[in-house]
Amino acid sequence: MKVRADLSDAAIELGNNGVELKIADNNGRHQGTLRVGRATVEWRKGQTRPGNGKKIRLERLLDMIEDL
Repeated sequence: MKVRADLSDAAIELGNNGVELKIADNNGRHQGTLRVGRATVEWRKGQTRPGNGKKIRLERLLDMIEDL
């Protein structure tokens, strides 16, 4: 997977719509979109429309990561 962000000394504040990350494989083919909002995280595989992806609460995602 290829995920790239160069945010050198940049501050990002989540607005009402959150932040969307477009995810592509190593060949540049779109895999999906990860949206991080103030309260939820949503994964939209492929070209799925906003609101139709798999959602979890941000707190639950952080707990899952801590348990790794």
